[in-house]
Amino acid sequence: MAGSAHTPHAEAPPAVVDVLVVDDQETYLSVARYVVGATPGFRVAGEATSGEDAVRLAAALRPGLVLMDINLPGISGIEATRRLLAAAPDAVVLLMSTYPASDLPQDARASGARAYVHKEDLAPDVLVAVMAGRLDPGF
Repeated sequence: MAGSAHTPHAEAPPAVVDVLVVDDQETYLSVARYVVGATPGFRVAGEATSGEDAVRLAAALRPGLVLMDINLPGISGIEATRRLLAAAPDAVVLLMSTYPASDLPQDARASGARAYVHKEDLAPDVLVAVMAGRLDPGF
C-alpha cells in the first residue's frame, strides 16, 4: 500500500540510560537494582560501595545517571559527586539518604548533584523525572 510502507530503521530505538548505583548497604543496592530494572529505558551498568569506587567506576563506565548515597566509607557521597562530575560533567547525580532534606550537610546542594531524594521515595517515576530535569531538587 502506498504511504503505509514501514521502514524498520526509520525510528531510532529508545536510548538506554546506564545507571551506576552507589551504596554501602547490600539491602539498598538490591532495592536500587530492582527499581532501575523496573524502569523502562534504564539499566544497572555498575555498582560501587565507596565514594572512591564510585569515582573510578564512573570514569570507566560513563553512566548517564548515578544514584549516590551520601554516607559512604572513605570519601562521602557529596565529595564523590564533586569529583565524579569534574571528570564526567554530563552525568546526572541523584543524591540519596535516609535523612530528611532539612538534615543534609550544607555542602550537598553545592556538590553539583541534580537533586536529592529520600531512599524511601526512589521509584521509576523519580528516575524518569530526574533525567528529564523535572524532579524538584529536594534540597
